[in-house]
Amino acid sequence: MLLASAVVVWEWLNEHGRWRPYSPAVSHHIEAVIRAGGPRAGGGSVVLGQVDSRLSPYIIDLQSMHQFRQDTGTLRPVRRSYYDPASAPGKGVVWEWENDNGSWTPYDMEVGITIQHAYEKQHPWIDLTSIGFCYVIDFGTMSQINRQTQRKRHIRHRLDLIYPVVTGTLPKSQSWPVGSAVASSPPGPPCSCPQCLLVMSVKVAAGANGGMGLLPPMPARKNVAPLGGPKLALPPGAGPKPLDGTGTLRVPGKAATSQVNRRQAASAPALAGSASPASPPGATGKNGRVALATLNRTNLQRLAIAQSRVLIASGVPTVPVKNLNGSSPVNPALAGITGILMSAAGLPVCLTRPPKLVLHPPPVSKSEIKSIPGVSNTSRKTTKKQAKKGKTPEEVLKKYLQKVRHPPDEDCTICMERLAAPSGYKGPQPTVKPDLVGKLSKCGHIYHLHCLVAMYNNGNKDGSLQCPTCKTIYGVKTGTQPPGKMEYHLIPHSLPGHPDCKTIRIIYNIPPGIQGPEHPNPGKSFTARGFPRHCYLPDSEKGRKVLKLLLVAWDRRLIFAVGTSSTTGESDTVIWNEVHHKTEFGSNLTGHGYPDANYLDNVLAELAAQGIAEDSAGLEKD
Repeated sequence: MLLASAVVVWEWLNEHGRWRPYSPAVSHHIEAVIRAGGPRAGGGSVVLGQVDSRLSPYIIDLQSMHQFRQDTGTLRPVRRSYYDPASAPGKGVVWEWENDNGSWTPYDMEVGITIQHAYEKQHPWIDLTSIGFCYVIDFGTMSQINRQTQRKRHIRHRLDLIYPVVTGTLPKSQSWPVGSAVASSPPGPPCSCPQCLLVMSVKVAAGANGGMGLLPPMPARKNVAPLGGPKLALPPGAGPKPLDGTGTLRVPGKAATSQVNRRQAASAPALAGSASPASPPGATGKNGRVALATLNRTNLQRLAIAQSRVLIASGVPTVPVKNLNGSSPVNPALAGITGILMSAAGLPVCLTRPPKLVLHPPPVSKSEIKSIPGVSNTSRKTTKKQAKKGKTPEEVLKKYLQKVRHPPDEDCTICMERLAAPSGYKGPQPTVKPDLVGKLSKCGHIYHLHCLVAMYNNGNKDGSLQCPTCKTIYGVKTGTQPPGKMEYHLIPHSLPGHPDCKTIRIIYNIPPGIQGPEHPNPGKSFTARGFPRHCYLPDSEKGRKVLKLLLVAWDRRLIFAVGTSSTTGESDTVIWNEVHHKTEFGSNLTGHGYPDANYLDNVLAELAAQGIAEDSAGLEKD
């Protein structure tokens, strides 16, 4: 095997499908917990509040590779990614962009690495389109430019801690070195915390009642590895480049698929198997005894359930910790905290099985499918709409603008030049003079007319305008959704959290096709992955209201767009367009299901941001 060094960055998946990096300090803390070995390394948790007080509600479960928020019960996937030590995280360089409120947000790790690579090569600018972002980074002005709106934002780079570095070889079956960490030093003594004592007592009792052997005494732990971390391995033939958490080689501007399976890289390995190098002495003895480190989480749950049954049969009172699938996101958190407190007090705890993903309802016959009262028809089609002709951009803007003869001493937030100076837009020149300034009639924000015309020409050119500062919409906004079909009807099943009503099922179907002039690459084919897509609403008064507004959004081609998938990175494909849908019927493991008490209000706000409010429902066509 080839020895190599890699920078380790721990990342979490946000609601938009983007992997966001933890800070270097947090990544160092997680690595330190893994190096410590023992029961916590294999199936334990990492308390993030120990290193960053702002993250005090969060715990990372290393076995399932999820971040758990204790006060809401929210679960998010995490991963351990590997990057080149010569890249930005290996040098402690962080690239950030400025928010509207003046705070700074770090770029995704791959974006920051790409920017740093171009910066070190002394390129004057870099186009991020190739990695799925519609921005240009101008190093001369240290600004980020939106290719569609031409809006500029300030950017900066700063120095932080260097992310942890690991060296060695990474076995193909692992995404993080639990096995190698345990194997590199003798097994340590069992943890004395209440949770681990509970697990130990469960295993001992289960062994006594179920014919399983007890764990032999463990020797004391020697000194753990230094901060450089345990030794890792690359798969044979992969070369010295480090691997990321998705099984791709990290090279600025390039990606090569490795031999590591995505599923293996996305979750931590279970410490199971009699031939595991992490198994302590005696684990594979002739008497079939099972050692602590050879039991994975599933076996722990089975043992705990068996232990609970034994206790109940013997007359010992047992308090069950249930409601892990309750109607409120707080229930899982309360159940988990209750379990910890009960185990600390020496009370037995009944463990429940983990919830299963339920994407679709039970089968429904045609006779059970009904139309929705108050909503006409059961399907809707869209075709490509031609842009309105006969009006120039200048004529469109005149309806929404008031001329400003004496501009205030402020910046135009599109070109970032002073309003009293000519526009700084450098693209194709509109016919209006670059020094003219106008104020939008509703919101009152002021811009160069030159910049507004350029922004309109880079958009859908449908006769509408959206303020780039406050997002106020002027006119009727339409989108670039490809042709397709939307079906909607009632099914006789209830959603979690809505037991008193039936369910509205929406089925979107968009076929692949050829991009039109309004799309990113006219004349080029586009893909349509995952169709038909099934979505669900409760058949309540508010649910029907949301459906009617979704019909308006569909007619205005605002539900989908053609672009780059934030989940897969595929370009020229059909993607969601900023209006969230619930695609999970009977669970909420992905965050796209029920129960979700705030979903209907949130989607109404998202539709309003697209210019679709209650009065828009009257525009529904028959």
